[in-house]
Amino acid sequence: MQYRRDYTPGASYFFTLVTFQRRPLFDQADNVARLRKAFSDEMVRRPFHIDAIVILPDHIHAIWTLPDDDADYSIRWRNIKRAFTLAIPHQQRPEVVGSRQRKQEQAIWQRRFWEHRLRDEDDFNRHVDYIHYNPVKHGKVSLPVEWQESSIHRYIRNEVLSADWGGSPISIFDDTEYE
Repeated sequence: MQYRRDYTPGASYFFTLVTFQRRPLFDQADNVARLRKAFSDEMVRRPFHIDAIVILPDHIHAIWTLPDDDADYSIRWRNIKRAFTLAIPHQQRPEVVGSRQRKQEQAIWQRRFWEHRLRDEDDFNRHVDYIHYNPVKHGKVSLPVEWQESSIHRYIRNEVLSADWGGSPISIFDDTEYE
């Protein structure tokens, strides 16, 4: 069975990207800076809006809204992943093994990513909540605001959320498919 992606121009999408073998590449500030640069460079080439994002040590969750005349999120992710990989100093790159070695691939990212087109405002809001609560869910912090690599800080600055949001456990939806 072949997986078919949904490409709808101007839509908002929830994404999950995971590092190869869940290596904690983003627990280093310099790697987070490299990732941010890869994002900003790609946004200049192919505009899109990051509605929400969280960067955890071994994975990323994000919501993007694409331009009205564009649906190609795959090329954007490919370019971001490639730019990040090339920015890592060669001596810091994980050892390449197995089929990745034969295909001359780096051992940085899992090959695929997961995407979900957001159907409506409720779906969008539930996924924003999921993104912002994710560091708590993974036991990294006790409050979402304590995690620095999250768009929750923008939501708080813009008074969309309060600084104590997520202070009690929340049940957003069954999230087993997103991990």
